[in-house]
Amino acid sequence: MKTLKNSVKAIVSIALLVLFNVQSINGMPLRSFVALPIDKYGYIVRFSYEHPIDDNRDSVNTSMAYGLSNDQALLIGIPYKVKPKVGHHLGDFSALYRHTLIQDDFFSGTSRLAWLVGAIIPSDNDRDLAVQSGFVYTFFKGRNEIDIDILYQAGVNNRLDSGRYDISWQYRLSPSSYPTWGIASELNSVIELNGRWTQGSETIHQVTLGLQLINSTWVIEAGIIQDINNKRDSSFLISTRYHF
Repeated sequence: MKTLKNSVKAIVSIALLVLFNVQSINGMPLRSFVALPIDKYGYIVRFSYEHPIDDNRDSVNTSMAYGLSNDQALLIGIPYKVKPKVGHHLGDFSALYRHTLIQDDFFSGTSRLAWLVGAIIPSDNDRDLAVQSGFVYTFFKGRNEIDIDILYQAGVNNRLDSGRYDISWQYRLSPSSYPTWGIASELNSVIELNGRWTQGSETIHQVTLGLQLINSTWVIEAGIIQDINNKRDSSFLISTRYHF
C-alpha cells in the first residue's frame, strides 16, 4: 500500500510539473498574422507600423484574431496608408477563416497545418473585392519555431490577382531553458523570407530580420525589411500585440 501511495504521489507531482511548466506559444512571423494559435473565445490585437527608409509612405496595420473554437479562428486585417503629398486613407480589409486540419502535440513542441479562406473587401467603390485561400503550417520544438504560409488572392471583375508567401524561423535566444515553475518572458530572433506578387508584375522577394520580446500577455516586435529585387528598398517595422 505504501508503494502504491508513493507511486500515486509521483504521478501527481509529474502531472502538476508538466501542467505548470506549459509555455504559451506566442512567437509568430513579423510579416504575417495567420500562424498564431488562439484559444477558444480568446482574442488578439496587433498594431504594426512600417516606414520605408528612403520614402515617406507609412502604413499602419491593425490585425485582430478571435478564437471560434480550439481549431477555428477568424482573422481580420485593417491597413491604413499615410502619404504626405496625397493624404491618408484606409486600405482594403482582409477577412480570413482559419481551420486547423492537423495538429500533433508532442513533448516540448507541436506541429499544425491549417486551411485559410476568406476575402479582401475594398474600402471604397473604386476597387473590386478578391477571394483568398491558402494554408499555414507551423512546427515548434524546443527553442525553434518555423511558420510557412501561402495565400492566393483571386480578383473579381477588374481586380488583378495577387498572392503572397511568408517563411519565418524564430529562435529563442533567452531563456536557454524554461524555469521549472511559471511562464518566463522570452527574447526571440526572427529571420524571414517574404514574397508579394501582383498579376502582370514580377514577384517581389524580401528578407526580414528582427527581434521579439514576448511576455505572457503582450509582445513587442521590430525588424528591418530588405527588398531582394531592389537592394535600395528597405523598411523599418515595429509592432505590438496583446493577448486576451
